Amino acid sequence: MADAELLLEEVTTYLKAQDVEHIRAAIEFSRVAHQGQMRHSGDAYVSHPIAVARILTPLHLDVQAIIAALLHDVIEDTPITAAEVAQRFGTPVAELVEGLSKLDKIQFETREDAQAENFRKMLLAMARDVRVILIKLADRLHNMRTLGAMAREKCERIARETMEIYAPIANRLGLNDIHHELQDLSFKHLHPNRYSVLAKALKVARGNRREVVNKILHALRQRLAEWHVEADVTGREKDIYSIYKKMQSKSLAFSEVLDIYGFRVLVNDPGSCYVAMGALHGLYNPIPGKFKDYIAIPKLNGYQSLHTTLFGPFGTPIEIQIRTHEMHKIADAGVASHWLYKSGHDNINELHKKTHQWLQDLLESLSQSSDSAEFLEHLKVDLFPDEVYVFTPKGRILSLPRGATAVDFAYSVHTDIGNRCVAVKVNFELVPLRSELKNGDRVEIITAAHAKPNPAWLSYVTTSKARGHIRHFLKTMQSGESAQLGERLLSQAMHTLGLKLQDIDDAHWQKLLRDTGVKSRQDMLADIGLGRRLNMVVARQLAHVGDTQHGEPASTSVITIQGTEGMAVQFAKCCRPIPGDPIIGVIKNGQGLVVHTHDCPTLRRGRSGEQWLDVAWDKNINRSFVVGIKLLVANQRGVLAKVAAAISEAESNIENVNFNNEGEYTALYFTLEVSHRAHLANVIRSLRKIPEVVRIIRVKNT
Repeated sequence: MADAELLLEEVTTYLKAQDVEHIRAAIEFSRVAHQGQMRHSGDAYVSHPIAVARILTPLHLDVQAIIAALLHDVIEDTPITAAEVAQRFGTPVAELVEGLSKLDKIQFETREDAQAENFRKMLLAMARDVRVILIKLADRLHNMRTLGAMAREKCERIARETMEIYAPIANRLGLNDIHHELQDLSFKHLHPNRYSVLAKALKVARGNRREVVNKILHALRQRLAEWHVEADVTGREKDIYSIYKKMQSKSLAFSEVLDIYGFRVLVNDPGSCYVAMGALHGLYNPIPGKFKDYIAIPKLNGYQSLHTTLFGPFGTPIEIQIRTHEMHKIADAGVASHWLYKSGHDNINELHKKTHQWLQDLLESLSQSSDSAEFLEHLKVDLFPDEVYVFTPKGRILSLPRGATAVDFAYSVHTDIGNRCVAVKVNFELVPLRSELKNGDRVEIITAAHAKPNPAWLSYVTTSKARGHIRHFLKTMQSGESAQLGERLLSQAMHTLGLKLQDIDDAHWQKLLRDTGVKSRQDMLADIGLGRRLNMVVARQLAHVGDTQHGEPASTSVITIQGTEGMAVQFAKCCRPIPGDPIIGVIKNGQGLVVHTHDCPTLRRGRSGEQWLDVAWDKNINRSFVVGIKLLVANQRGVLAKVAAAISEAESNIENVNFNNEGEYTALYFTLEVSHRAHLANVIRSLRKIPEVVRIIRVKNT
């Protein structure tokens, strides 16, 4: 077990002798537990946990984390229990191992459900102790290094999951080396041919460009020495996936990617970073727009550095990173810098606060997700690679993903601000809520007490926090409105049976809920309102449960439509009914009550599996409805202005207008807001008075 001895040598450099003995005991415990188990590669299984532990030793993780890494599969893959691990190595180690164990014993309907639940558990454990994710990332890294022994289909699935979730998590936690290696290995298994071609090309280029790189290194060192800046200057080769992304995003051939080498300058203090940058900008000309100051405004993962790109010799672009030695340590170790450098440094403490806050925000938004697909969508969206930095009116800096909108900003400030936002000022100017924010924008959200989220926001928000809160609000609102409709529908069905809903007591309701497995009366009514349950079926169940004596069925009552039911009642876009139109209602599963006109072509085609209801307009409706009309007008100057004026005089509002030229005439299509059918008739009478108007028809089938 040469690897075990190497592990013990590595931990000896930073742990006490007593801790090293505990790790030796854990190695033996793991070996015995996995006795007889083999990996797909043919190696003894214990080689895997030892390799995982070795990945963590450069981060100087404590003895509990190293032991947990050695035992991370014993609960899942052997008869050993968490209680045995706790008794032998302590409760903290057992909790870490439990946090790492998958949920294989629970049966899920789909792989997506299982994957989502595993990630949910991992994130919850990670919020309690960040060491869980550090061990998990090391586990995934070793699995990726040995993935070649797996079947091709399984390789691709694991590589895709790694690229979409694990690599971004490593990036978010500031674990740069692990992040880049996970990306490269994922790319290698997802696109083996592309990886192979690029690897060969890079090997050839490495030899061809060695002289150029050495010349640049010498020039950089000499220039910094002239400016009396003490610095370590090194050249580094870009990883294959970074080169591939650049080729893809800019449609370049490999030969056109000149900056496959980058240079890193490490200095003693932050002030020297800016002096070094000035010196190098005097040596080679900087490329405009290619300078980033991550020292003044660090990345969310704590990364600090100056980035600049220069025109080097022979026209070769040179990418240079300038940072202090301490910044370099944090850049490599990220949140693990807590174990590497227990200096109590402000930067490290701030990094841990930011990481904890990010986890809390992520878990809060993910808790709003009702299904696996939504959960995984939120998770992937939140693991963004790039940020934009914007300012609040008080000068506070907020970091958001690239492409974030004013609505994302509002929710990042506070959930209530997001729910009640109605407008936004960016750099003191009013702009649409869907406007994308840019670096340095000053953003001020305008709110209103009675405002609420708009479903259209979901089409352009980018953060999982905003998306989760909007969906949660809409679902809650829909549930409440659907329950009100469901109560009306159930009351109608009970009336048909000669009963009254209010006569059913709580005991009978509770028995019905137990029999049907529904959590509450509110949920049952919401299901009826959303069409998931038939009102007549539930009414008969209640009548049976109540054992109520009833006479002849009463005449079926009619549901009145008030127009204020919200999301529970929808007006069909295929026919756009307005008060005064003869209407009929259709209960659609998951949508609630959809109101159509009697002569709607969609209804004439017939739909199976839908419940039809008698509905009628309420006598006291006080709201506007959308209606479409088509006008055929003569092509004469000023006719559109005359039409708009006539519509305005009839006290109607134009929501949208389109036109289609038909030779001597033009077809104008208007979407108007009217109160009822008589109001529409009044609008049409006003339009008929215009001499240029040849024909007017109401457009129903849109």
